[in-house]
Amino acid sequence: MNRRKILLLAATAVLVAALYMIWGVNFSTSRFALYSLEIRLPRLLSMVVVAFAIGTASIVFQSIINNTLVTPCLLGMNSLYTLLHTAVIFLAGSRSLLATNKVVAFILDAALMGVTATIIYSHLFKRTGYNVLYVLLIGTLLTSLFSSIQNTLTRIMDPTEYDNLIVTLVASFNNGSGVVLAAASGLLAAIILLLRRDIAVLDVIALGRAQAMNLGVDYDRVIKRLLLGVVLAITVATALAGPLSFMGLIVANLARQLMGTYRHKYLLTASFLFAVILLAGSQLAIEQVFSYTVPVSVFITLAGGVYFLYLIMRQQKRS
Repeated sequence: MNRRKILLLAATAVLVAALYMIWGVNFSTSRFALYSLEIRLPRLLSMVVVAFAIGTASIVFQSIINNTLVTPCLLGMNSLYTLLHTAVIFLAGSRSLLATNKVVAFILDAALMGVTATIIYSHLFKRTGYNVLYVLLIGTLLTSLFSSIQNTLTRIMDPTEYDNLIVTLVASFNNGSGVVLAAASGLLAAIILLLRRDIAVLDVIALGRAQAMNLGVDYDRVIKRLLLGVVLAITVATALAGPLSFMGLIVANLARQLMGTYRHKYLLTASFLFAVILLAGSQLAIEQVFSYTVPVSVFITLAGGVYFLYLIMRQQKRS
């Protein structure tokens, strides 16, 4: 049954992706059609990479903390990206190579976020004894801290630089050049390769600390590696496309509701496919209906807010 659901989701994802690639393309002129496809293909590949990173990281994070109403964005990752990106523009300028070159900008954002997040959250996880409730609480405080510093920088920034900064802080899939996509895919592949054994025991981890340890899992060490893996995966996705706060909440919970199982091989795949459908569908609407007047984050934030209220009301009825 679950395999049929996965096949149906995969078919839907392929259909939505195909619609995004061909909708509105004038195939009567081969040159124009080829030009349109060359523009859309890197965007679609960027969506797939971001969907994989956020979709899988959200499922892993929810299973670790045993709560389906939270996502990795509660750790303050989006605010950290905004702060670091603002600091780069503030110090180097919006016309510098660090800001205008897509490859350099991605490598710099990924490196800064990866190193900073690893240092901060490794220390945070260690000091709290990997207590996820404390981690989430401190993550909320870090979000406020990062936002406050970022707001201070924007207040003293040159108005022209500020206008250029705002454009780059909006989630977009226009930065997906071949080198950037290769780097992002390589980083995600390295994360999966290093954590493949820990991911394999997620079904046991989801049972709780006591049960997992009784079944022979080195719980603290596995949790440490998985949390850092989640942080790095979100780092890659955010550096590639920008902040997409509610996306993880939507796709992870849709996957859990549809699959109705604890088996993570199905949950991870379903979450990824839902993310592809959501991103490709939203981008299609933005380009063909709204003519680029609204960013993709508007659709995801609106849908995520409504869905979050639905989940809360649903849990209250159950209780």
